[in-house]
Amino acid sequence: MSYTLNDADKAAAEKMNDDQRYNHFVNKVTEHEQLWILTDEHGCMMLTSDDDEDCIPVWPHADYAKAWAVDDWSECKPEAITLKVWQSRWVSGMEDDELLVAVFPITDAAGVLVEPRELQDAFDRKKKSGRKD
Repeated sequence: MSYTLNDADKAAAEKMNDDQRYNHFVNKVTEHEQLWILTDEHGCMMLTSDDDEDCIPVWPHADYAKAWAVDDWSECKPEAITLKVWQSRWVSGMEDDELLVAVFPITDAAGVLVEPRELQDAFDRKKKSGRKD
């Protein structure tokens, strides 16, 4: 289930630091039960961090993913993954492949890099708390 994103929301996200975007991401994904990746004809797009870690970037809304899809990634399209599928397939698959998650990167910031299980634990804690801040 997606939500409407307006220009004010996008501008506010651009002003958030990495930790604020991480928390925003966890809140939105938990609330709407989906996250977004970028894909092309070869599959899911990955990036390499400054520390040479392979990562899959994720966003809380398709429009944020689209904004990232420029230059080398201009052929990419946002694809939704339900939280249920993320938990059942992606977390263990990424762990097996030794991939990290790049949470909510924006134009000038790579986002927070976390282990897939750590991100899943954040979703689980948020769901358990029942808060929607």
